[in-house]
Amino acid sequence: MEILKVEDVTFTYPNEPKPVLNNIKLKVASGEFVTLIGQSGCGKSTLLKQLKKELQPHGDKSGAIYYQGENLEQLDAKIAATEIGYVMQSPENQIVTDKVWHELAFGLENLGMDQLTIRRRVAEMANFFGIHKWFREKTTVLSGGQKQLLNLASVLVGQPKVLLLDEPTSQLDPIAAMEFIQTLKRLNEELGITIICIEHRLEELLPISNRVVVMEQGEIIYDGTPRKMLLELPKEHPMITALPTATKIFAALDGEGEAPLTIREGQQWLRSFSWHKVAFKAEEQQLGSPILEAKNIAFRYERNAPDILQQFELSVHEGEFYTIIGGNGTGKSTALNVLAGLEKPYRGEVLIFGKNLKQYRNQELYRQTVAYLPQDPKILFTEKTAEKELQVVEATEQQMAVLIEQLHLQHILTRHPYDLSGGEQQRLALAKVLLLEPKLLFLDEPTKGLDAHAKEELAAILHQLQRQGLTIVMVTHDIEFSAQYSSRCALFFDGSLVSQGTPRSFYSGNSFYTTAAHRIARSFEKEVITYEDVVTRCQKTEFDYSSI
Repeated sequence: MEILKVEDVTFTYPNEPKPVLNNIKLKVASGEFVTLIGQSGCGKSTLLKQLKKELQPHGDKSGAIYYQGENLEQLDAKIAATEIGYVMQSPENQIVTDKVWHELAFGLENLGMDQLTIRRRVAEMANFFGIHKWFREKTTVLSGGQKQLLNLASVLVGQPKVLLLDEPTSQLDPIAAMEFIQTLKRLNEELGITIICIEHRLEELLPISNRVVVMEQGEIIYDGTPRKMLLELPKEHPMITALPTATKIFAALDGEGEAPLTIREGQQWLRSFSWHKVAFKAEEQQLGSPILEAKNIAFRYERNAPDILQQFELSVHEGEFYTIIGGNGTGKSTALNVLAGLEKPYRGEVLIFGKNLKQYRNQELYRQTVAYLPQDPKILFTEKTAEKELQVVEATEQQMAVLIEQLHLQHILTRHPYDLSGGEQQRLALAKVLLLEPKLLFLDEPTKGLDAHAKEELAAILHQLQRQGLTIVMVTHDIEFSAQYSSRCALFFDGSLVSQGTPRSFYSGNSFYTTAAHRIARSFEKEVITYEDVVTRCQKTEFDYSSI
């Protein structure tokens, strides 16, 4: 039985010449797990918001959406609020109270439920998610993974029948993301909740999905099982690069039939191949002079609070692309804030171009020296259109035109920054900071909300800027991006950097903080870290390994 039906829905944002959704038809059966994917700006988030009555954006809409046979527009407000749950991309945007227990009870209190029912539901949900261990904590002290888990639990206390999620793992480290996705699997399998999830991290999500819906320029171009996507999509389609690594290897090596999705399936499929023992090219370490140094840094937010950074040391050389990975809540973003001069350590010093950070005037530091792209790009937005955001920065028309073309911003210039998709907001914010012509660029999760094709474009832009002399320091949870594009990588833990190295030496030595390609192929070749490594070293053999 279908629980949701989208019938010929077309939607256009105000002052936009083209619709962002074009004649969408979609049926979702009760209990299905549907993953909605597509390139940034294709209309995924707009479509998802159309399914949640309270979040529908302003604009011109035609067509109809039905929930259990009833038009969504006429659906009772209480039913709409409780039976259709929505989890946003950014945990901070959804948390509204100061304590965990109050956040769990907040929605039920607004619905006027009695105290006995509220206490029972809150206790049940806290136990199910393991929240009882931090039940009375302040929401401000939670890690990103805990905040997103709290958001999910706060929605589920209303006992929804449909759960809508807009990139829920985009701000989570790989381990927290894996745990969150496994929680979604339990909710779908054990409670029968219908799930529709937008996500760019498909490695763990596609194997547990019943269906995958692919969107392109406001239209649905594929609606079917994950394993058959390769048979239906054009061979050079940009979304092929977003598929799980096992599937991409299968496609690149001309596999036949249904594609593997998981690490284990990828390992089993590769047993029918022999491996070229070709030595990997040594990674160059010709480093320029250090332009950023941190020496014995210690930092805490309050006088009596524990240290977030302790004995933190770092040296980044001119022209490097340096990436820092680590778990949620370990202090990576805090370290970036200290390095950029946004927070002041109580011990140690930061040197930029050999000069103590304290000796820089703000105008000197943040104009043509340092630029910082925060994790939430909306912090940088103050104007009513994307074009006006760029015009705020004092730059020439030629500089602006080059960046608009490089970052593919032409089609969003007349739109309000808050109406853009997460990926579009990231690209707009990046353009705004690059107009300052910095020599040192700090990036906090810049690939958040970007599809695989957009990440490739971002990497090309950053590498071009590197060649022009820009030095980049990036905090990220995106291990695949870090492994493929950075010069050096480092692991942050317990207030400092515990290890660092070139991508191949760094990621081939890890078990969990490593790439999917390495996990698939390390039993065959220990130094493999990208799916291209696998493809270039595999050769079909006639031997039948399945008989072993």
